[in-house]
Amino acid sequence: MSTVTEPHRLWRNTRYLTWLVSDTSKGLAASLFGFAIPLLALIVTNDPAQAGIIGGAGMVARLLMTLAGGVLADRHRRIALMLLGSLIGIVLAGGFTLLALGDAMTFGSLLVIDILLAARSGLFDVAGESAIKEIVPDDAMGRAQAANQGRDAALQLAGGPLGGLLLGVGGWLVGVAMTLCHAIAALTAWMLGRQARRAGVVDVGTPTTPTSKPNAWAELREGFGWLLSRPDLGGVLLITTVINLGFNATITTIIYALQQDGHSELLIGTLSASIGAVMLVGAVCAPLLVPRIRAGILTIAGLSVVSVGAIVLSMVTETWAIAVVLGAAVLLVPALNAAMMGYFMVATPSHLLGRANSAAGVLGMGAMPLAPLIAGFGLAWIGREWTILICAALCLISVVLAVSNRALRALPVESRWAEHAKQYETA
Repeated sequence: MSTVTEPHRLWRNTRYLTWLVSDTSKGLAASLFGFAIPLLALIVTNDPAQAGIIGGAGMVARLLMTLAGGVLADRHRRIALMLLGSLIGIVLAGGFTLLALGDAMTFGSLLVIDILLAARSGLFDVAGESAIKEIVPDDAMGRAQAANQGRDAALQLAGGPLGGLLLGVGGWLVGVAMTLCHAIAALTAWMLGRQARRAGVVDVGTPTTPTSKPNAWAELREGFGWLLSRPDLGGVLLITTVINLGFNATITTIIYALQQDGHSELLIGTLSASIGAVMLVGAVCAPLLVPRIRAGILTIAGLSVVSVGAIVLSMVTETWAIAVVLGAAVLLVPALNAAMMGYFMVATPSHLLGRANSAAGVLGMGAMPLAPLIAGFGLAWIGREWTILICAALCLISVVLAVSNRALRALPVESRWAEHAKQYETA
C-alpha cells in the first residue's frame, strides 16, 4: 500500500517565516542604500564618472568579501553569522547617519562607507542565503525561492519611492531607516537561533566531525572546483555574468541620465517601483511556471525578453515609456531566478553550500563592478543611446551562449530537480 506525503506547508514553517523577516529587513536596508548611494554620489560630485567609481569600488569590495563569507558560512554557525552581520550593519548605518547629519558627505566619505557596507554584505549575506537549506525541505525549495523573488520584488517596489521620499528630506533619514532595518534583522536572527535550540536542531554550519587545521584557500578551491565540475551548474555562470553586466549597466545608465537631466529623486524612485511592481506580478506567476516549464526553457525565454527590452530602452526617453519597457523586460526574471536558485539549492550539498554560494556569486557577478563604470564613462564619452546599445549587445551575447549550452537546455521542471542532480553526483 502506497502513501501520499502531504506537501510541506511553507507558511506554517515558523523558522522559515522568522528567517524571511530577518532576511527581508536586511534586504530593505540594502535596497535603500543601493538607491541612495548613486544619487548622493551624483549630488555631491555632479560627475557620473566619479559616481561610477564609488559604485564600482563597492561592488569589488563585496565580491572579494563574498569569498571569505563562503568559507565562514561553512565553518561556523550560519544563524550566529546572520546575527553578527546585522549588528555590524547597525554600527555602519549609524555611522552613515552621523556623516549625513554632519554635512560630511564627500566623494571620499561616500567611497569609504559604500566599501564598508558592501564588505559587510559580502562577509555575512552568504550565511543567511545558505541557512535556508536546513530550514526548508527540498520539496518546498522551489516555492520558497519563488516567495523570495516576490519578497525581492516588493522591496524594489517599496525601496525606490521610500528611498526617494527619505532622500528628499535628507540622507540622514535614509541612514535612520537602514539602522532600524538592521536592528529588526538582528532581533529576528536571535529569535531564529532560539527556535533552533528549542527544537534541538544543530545550527547549520556547525561542524559535526573533527577537521584538520583550517585552510581557507583549500576550502575555497574545493567550493570552486565542485561548482565548476558540475556541467548543470558551472556552465551557466558565464551566461549569468554577461547578462548581469549588460542589464545592470543599462539600468544604471538610465538612472544616471535621468538625474543629469534634472529629474527628481522621487520620480526616479517611482520608476524603480514600477520595475518592482511588474516583478511582483512575475513572482506571483513563478510558482505556476516553475513546476510546469523546464528550467532551461524558462531561462532562455527570460534572457531573450531582457535583451529585447535593453534594445528598446536605447530608443525611448520619456519616463513613462522607460517604465513600460523596463517592466516588460523583467516580467520573466522572477521565474527564471526561482528556477535557477531552487535547482542550485537542491543540487548543492549542505556542507559545501556556503562556498558554492560564494563561488557562484563571484563568478556570476564578477563583472558587475564594471556596470557603474560603463554607465558613468559611457554617458560622459558617447552619450545615453550608444551606451545602452553596448549594454544591449552584451545581453544578446548571453542569449546566444544560453541557446548553445546543452546542460542549460536540459534542466528539467521542479519535480525532477533532485533526480536530475543525482546523475552528476555519480558522473
